[in-house]
Amino acid sequence: MGDAQLLGSTFPLPLDAPFTAAMADDAGVSKNHLRTLVREGLLRRVLMGVYAAAQAPGSVLFRARALGLVVPECAVITDRTAAWLHGAPVLERGAHLEAPPISVCERVDSRVRRAGVDGRRRQLRDSDVMSLHGLIVTTPMRTGLDLGRRLWRFDALAAIDGVLRLGVDQDHLLEQIERFRGHRGVRQLRWIAPLGDGRAESPGESALRLHWYDAGLPPPEPQFAIRDDDGREIYRLDVPAPEVRYAAEYDGEEFHSKEADRAHDLERREWISRERHWTVAAFGKDDVYGRTTDITRRLRVGFTAARRSVSFWVP
Repeated sequence: MGDAQLLGSTFPLPLDAPFTAAMADDAGVSKNHLRTLVREGLLRRVLMGVYAAAQAPGSVLFRARALGLVVPECAVITDRTAAWLHGAPVLERGAHLEAPPISVCERVDSRVRRAGVDGRRRQLRDSDVMSLHGLIVTTPMRTGLDLGRRLWRFDALAAIDGVLRLGVDQDHLLEQIERFRGHRGVRQLRWIAPLGDGRAESPGESALRLHWYDAGLPPPEPQFAIRDDDGREIYRLDVPAPEVRYAAEYDGEEFHSKEADRAHDLERREWISRERHWTVAAFGKDDVYGRTTDITRRLRVGFTAARRSVSFWVP
């Protein structure tokens, strides 16, 4: 089994659809075998109690099918789970190791009580919910408003960025905030929502951008394009200030942990520095999400140094 690259046709469960542990048991795949397959990377945990082959798709339809296996019919999918379903994930750190609880609520004032389900009370208007592949879920707008109030501020901005990336109109979102006057977290939402930017491509980038604002730096231009001599886009910078040619980049574990990735990052940044005269500072997960970090000081120092050097740069 350890030599297999991916599960094949001999596996007794679908390779392109999610399934539960109970379905696996019925097919002769024990819980211990499931754990082994997950550990070897041949299966992945999609949700708590739901699995899929490593090569299964990650489409909205697939995510809806996975949720349909475990969410009660009467429930409304909310919060982080709703964002994940819509395609703007702000899952808890460590979710790749242990599937987080599924966030749902009832339309009436009661809680959903079920193992692996985080049932909450929620007052919802008809305009706050929608049907998506047979599931009832809070709209991207309502999902952003809820997460912007309820999450840690760095994750809250990532959630706002995510729903804007899905097409939510920011002005409309800002108009909706006063609906929640007096609710928990509305002060944070009032402060965070105007900073939202759908150009951010990951929660880590969003959190880094909030540190940038905390450092008192001017609004950045996320995903700023760096072009070659023929005008073709070859790189994009996460959180840059083009006027002073300073940029902060988030090196997440998923795409920047392997030696080849790090070598590519170094080569790319050296080219940008040498050929385009940018100063690029890289920050990792511990910098961005650490409870005790000097990231704001480092951003201020780097920005100031880059601003001083601009006057010496000759194109």
